[in-house]
Amino acid sequence: MIKVSGLTHIYQQGMPFEKKAIDDVSFEIPTGDFAAIIGHTGSGKSTLTQHLNALIRPTFGKIEIDGIDITDSKTNLRTIRKNVGLVFQYPEHQLFEETVYKDIAYGPTNMGLSESEIKDRVLEAANMVGLSEEKLKKSPFELSGGLKRRAAIAGVLSMRPKVIILDEPTAGLDPKGRDDILGQLSRLHKENPKLTIIFVSHSMEDVAKLAEHVLVMDHGKLVMHGTTSEIFARGEELKGIGLDVPQITELTHRLIKKGIDIRPDVYTVKFAAELYGNLIKEAQKNV
Repeated sequence: MIKVSGLTHIYQQGMPFEKKAIDDVSFEIPTGDFAAIIGHTGSGKSTLTQHLNALIRPTFGKIEIDGIDITDSKTNLRTIRKNVGLVFQYPEHQLFEETVYKDIAYGPTNMGLSESEIKDRVLEAANMVGLSEEKLKKSPFELSGGLKRRAAIAGVLSMRPKVIILDEPTAGLDPKGRDDILGQLSRLHKENPKLTIIFVSHSMEDVAKLAEHVLVMDHGKLVMHGTTSEIFARGEELKGIGLDVPQITELTHRLIKKGIDIRPDVYTVKFAAELYGNLIKEAQKNV
């Protein structure tokens, strides 16, 4: 469980260029959730996520993870960062070792684990993101963009965190690399029901495919928080703060404006196919 209460962060507080990046934000994310954080550029998404593993300290407010107050100065931050893994945007820029194996092993090695335990964790993490043992022998710089992204995520997973946070996990990837990463994240969530995954994204299609809940940021404030269907049903409000909706949701809302009586919370093509298919069957029965 992640519980954030009254979180506020002010950059350069008391200075001429003081800026409130996060403004009195409160929310809860249950264990095992797959949550997305969306918002326009500069809305506070990345600043918010960096608070969740104590990389940034709040100006005001409190953050609890599994009942531990990570904003308390007495809290062991090393333990927090082991349990809450943060994957930055373009994480492949964090790769630096001679081989993929050594890169993934970096965290467990710094934990002082035995060689056998390190190997178990590396192979486990590599398997979780779909990296073969053959790829582990290569230099990370020989890999494609999508495979580099997987290697960087595996490096975080090798720490066996309870929470993994990804900032724009598909940024800069070609369509195949993007689909591969989304597929791996979906599989990771299904196979590890106690792992909480939080990702920041500008792609509403990605959010629609993956997220169970969505947090919407606007100018440092949390303006919406609910299930994915609840959030995308409020398409006009999202557009009002500079965000888009999935194409199928846009189509649905246009049909509603034309007087067609259908649900406003359609956000995936699969859901739409089922819903519209049932409507067509009902109409055929009445003919």
